[in-house]
Amino acid sequence: MSGAAIDRDAQARAFRALHHGPTPLVLPNAWDAGSAKAIEAAGAPAIATTSAGVSWALGVEDGGGLSRADALDALRRIVAVVSVPVTADIEAGYGATPADVASTVAEVITIGAVGINLEDSLNGSLLEATVQAERIAAAREAAVAAGLDLCINARTDTYLLGDGTGTLQRAKLYAEAGADVLFVPGVTDPPTIQDLVTGSPLPLNIMVGPGSPSIGDLTTLGVARVSLGPAITTAAYNLAATTTHELLAAGTYTTLA
Repeated sequence: MSGAAIDRDAQARAFRALHHGPTPLVLPNAWDAGSAKAIEAAGAPAIATTSAGVSWALGVEDGGGLSRADALDALRRIVAVVSVPVTADIEAGYGATPADVASTVAEVITIGAVGINLEDSLNGSLLEATVQAERIAAAREAAVAAGLDLCINARTDTYLLGDGTGTLQRAKLYAEAGADVLFVPGVTDPPTIQDLVTGSPLPLNIMVGPGSPSIGDLTTLGVARVSLGPAITTAAYNLAATTTHELLAAGTYTTLA
């Protein structure tokens, strides 16, 4: 379905509502148009992009290797081929300043996404919480200017880059700045998840993979949103490598069964 034929305001409302259902919003992450179509066909009510997957598909490293132009081009191709809401992983906004973030968000909205994921780390270091709050506020202002009730998923890397200190203080600042959801990757143990659900003023997004609690367990804990990050992309590329190794070494194809 063409992205131009879709009511983005209705999509934005529907996407927000998915965060407040009886079970978490489960978001498989796409990295190109083909993966997005496969995810939609499998029944996903919405799709998130993965900057890591987009980076790898273009042969560059995650976490700084992907250019703003290439990220937006990938998003444009994904939005064009699906009819479900799409939320875009824009890493740290492809620039350090609030103006950089606002410019990226304006482009994302023009392309047709109804949500963003915005990180609070840049070049492997956490930004000051107040600095990130200004960047979130700029994203919100850009969305208001565009007339879209954009869902802002505020990612904090306090656990990926440290011991989690200050996570709930950041959640409060980010909520005041206009964020809608708190995304805390790197956390999978139920006690910590429960503490975050209880203490955060924002609904909680958790990234899952092998060894993480089940969706049923995360529902019980009160998690609002669950994403897979680059896990599907990683599995796809691992399959390509494993199959090739078997083909070249043994001349068989059992990994494709």
